[in-house]
Amino acid sequence: MVVDVSYISKEHSEDATTASSGVTGILAVQGAFAEHAAMLDRLGAPWKLLRAREDFDESIDRVILPGGESTTQGKLLRSTGLFEPINEHIKAGKPVFGTCAGMILLAQRLENDPNVYFGALDATVRRNAYGRQLGSFMATENVATFHADGTPAGVIENFPLVFIRGPFVAETGANARVMCEANGNTVALQQGRILATAFHPEITPDTRIHELFSNHMRNNLFALN
Repeated sequence: MVVDVSYISKEHSEDATTASSGVTGILAVQGAFAEHAAMLDRLGAPWKLLRAREDFDESIDRVILPGGESTTQGKLLRSTGLFEPINEHIKAGKPVFGTCAGMILLAQRLENDPNVYFGALDATVRRNAYGRQLGSFMATENVATFHADGTPAGVIENFPLVFIRGPFVAETGANARVMCEANGNTVALQQGRILATAFHPEITPDTRIHELFSNHMRNNLFALN
């Protein structure tokens, strides 16, 4: 999906400035944040970019950690002051969605990197598991969904998966649920209200995973009805 050039300078959706709650904060220190913003606009979901600590206000109910370069993002999370409020958000059990580098930031363990960032997702993740940029590929798979308590909820059928030097899950802990596999590797996990994908749903025309995250997470429910 090609993002309109207006997203280069767009800092929030039109309705986010007056919203007191229900806003998705998109980490925007580096990476593919504009693509997530465009996807949320398609769903009519309010959003704002998180570039500095003061951007994270009481209106933020959900957080997206986009794809990009995880080491760079990790450093910028600290220097901008955004690490602490996002970490507290995750610890409070509030919804967070990490794609590609976002999955790495969420993982409790990294197979080929001594760094640990938020350490919330019970999994061991391998950085750059699919190698160089030329190793990027696409696939189509079913994606399982779960209630927040871990019980099965449904299936998103035939979802397009786009991998760009993506990670994959080397080991899944007992607290996480496997949502999707591709070529024999686990590439999406859910743990409570944590959603993490090694692929990039934001650069496809398919809105269903963002809809799952934005519109259908309420009470104990994390599923498309």
